[in-house]
Amino acid sequence: MNPLQLAVDALSLGSQYALVSLGIGLVFGVMRMINFAHGDLITLGAYALVVPSAADFAEPYIGGFPAIALIICIAAVVAFAALASERVAFRPLRRRGADGTSLLISSFAVSYLIQSVILFIHTGRPKSVSIFPELTRQIEFAGVTIALVDIATIVVTISLLIAVAAFLRFGRTGIEIRAASEDFMMARLIGVKADRVISVAFVISGILAASVSLLYVSKTGVLDFRMGIPLAIAGFVGTVVGGMGSLPGAVLGGLFLGITSTLLQALLPEEMRPARDAFLYGLVILVLLWRPKGLFGGRNTGERI
Repeated sequence: MNPLQLAVDALSLGSQYALVSLGIGLVFGVMRMINFAHGDLITLGAYALVVPSAADFAEPYIGGFPAIALIICIAAVVAFAALASERVAFRPLRRRGADGTSLLISSFAVSYLIQSVILFIHTGRPKSVSIFPELTRQIEFAGVTIALVDIATIVVTISLLIAVAAFLRFGRTGIEIRAASEDFMMARLIGVKADRVISVAFVISGILAASVSLLYVSKTGVLDFRMGIPLAIAGFVGTVVGGMGSLPGAVLGGLFLGITSTLLQALLPEEMRPARDAFLYGLVILVLLWRPKGLFGGRNTGERI
């Protein structure tokens, strides 16, 4: 494979994993809870592109929508779902003094609830949907054919990471999120409102999940009610590899996982490629044996609330 083609493929997959890892890492940073429903939020964003009809459960709800309107609508739907899950499933438990285990079980309940709703409305049959058809084109560059959707994925990821970094660095609520990520109890003592910080973290994670939904569907054109699960697992592993509690670490961990996966797929002998994931997660184990707290870990990751 051409090195340029390999680099684009690796960065494209790594970018998707980085966005998933950042969404998971944001919530973990302020709550010290892995939100296992994050993958289902990605699935929800994808299925928000279609609505059921009496004749067929695959009528696209995107005809005539300008691209910007479609992006805003999907981001709003997923962000609202993320915020609703925080208000209904997590906030009452926090206020009752529930520990991290109860919150974790609640995230599993939210995950299965979203899957069940999707199955009830759309059934379990995979669907095909086409959005942003211009991204399916391929371009020639330096003698290599590159899918435009891969370039778009990299560009969108860089833009979102810059936007989130600017918000966390300069926005008042972003600074509060960073403070809560460092020391939640101290942040509360100096006036940071826990409910607001956690709600904003969930909204941002929902927007990131929606962006992954749109990029993933643009590339594959396929919807499946389990589609978010492998992405969430990869994002969770990326968060752990980068270092629990470190947002830059979550991003770099996701990039590391996606780039390594692509390199293994390209460099392993053909007969060993079906075992790519075994090599990938074996490497993850070696990294964690070397750095048990992750590449950028070391901060307090104890229970928050």
